[in-house]
Amino acid sequence: MRQALVVGSIVSALLLGSVAVPAQTPATQKKSPYVKLAEPWPPAERLRQLQTEVERRRLFAGEDPLQLTVTADFKAVTKDRDDNSTKRYPATIAVAGEGSTGAPLSVKLGTRGHTRLRRATCTFVPLRVEFPPDAAGTVFEGQKTLKLVTHCRDVDDYEQYVLREYLVYKVFNLLTPRSFRARLAKISYVDTSNGKPLTTRYGFFLEDDDDVARRNGGRQVSLPNALFKDLDEESLTLTMLFEYMIANTDVSIVRLHNIRLIQDPTRALYPVPYDFDYSGLVDTRYAIPAPKLELKTVRDRLYRGPCRSEAELEPILEKFRARKADIMKLYAALPDLDKGYRRAGAEFLDEFYTIIERKDRARRALVDGCTKMPGM
Repeated sequence: MRQALVVGSIVSALLLGSVAVPAQTPATQKKSPYVKLAEPWPPAERLRQLQTEVERRRLFAGEDPLQLTVTADFKAVTKDRDDNSTKRYPATIAVAGEGSTGAPLSVKLGTRGHTRLRRATCTFVPLRVEFPPDAAGTVFEGQKTLKLVTHCRDVDDYEQYVLREYLVYKVFNLLTPRSFRARLAKISYVDTSNGKPLTTRYGFFLEDDDDVARRNGGRQVSLPNALFKDLDEESLTLTMLFEYMIANTDVSIVRLHNIRLIQDPTRALYPVPYDFDYSGLVDTRYAIPAPKLELKTVRDRLYRGPCRSEAELEPILEKFRARKADIMKLYAALPDLDKGYRRAGAEFLDEFYTIIERKDRARRALVDGCTKMPGM
């Protein structure tokens, strides 16, 4: 913790411009996460241009689930369980209704992840899709590399987990634009060895990290050991209340675990969370809380954000209250969501709203129950 405090002080000094970044060689520049913090910014006009380009891309502008066919040597792909693998596998993606023929687009697949990459957790690996420059004119125009969240196991429960996690991203989209956009897809996976479909399951594409930053007029930075005081107060509080809302403790700002940071031209830093399969709202059968937190299940809520007074929390909580109806509509409207979960998910969220709509309960959970820590 002392090391984190020291690094946090350095970060604050860098953000304020009171400490110069030491001269770096090209080799050390690649290794140091601090260099990018002090890089000059492009003109405001260029930032607006980048923002407009990202906002106009078709993939995340649409809401209807895509109908896709992905063809590859999935026998080889699913064997690649190395966390650090750089192997890429040729594949094609065909989008139903895309153009007159729906001609397949040549892409490359790679495996990714940690927990979901383990064979004991998932028999079907999470994927990374690399798109070619000639994707112009397709729904993937402007995309380079995207994460594809897959069904993990070829059974209905695991496909439901995909829909549940997708909805969590949509919930956060309602609360702030500093959030990852997601696009749902119904995907038929075909193996090249015999040309036969392996399965057809839901998955979703996740917006590129840099595009999230550009859409918000900033850039992504990698800054390990950041503390609460290094981040924008309002955005940090909203993010941590959201993690409390969905009962997600599988996150760390200090270690940049399931968190990305956006820096804007004022040098302010904003957290953007992702990867919610360990949350109580998604409630996967493989999710367990960290032992040190002493929680019985992932459905137990624990506020782990910065300690704020009731007065400081109130305007942020009001944002959640203002969006309650819209959030509940998400769970009522998504096709193919299991009816039992449609009810259970809404009830779980309603429990959160019961807490924040009563001042005494909100105070006990978020103020009196807050553990004072410099970070998490």
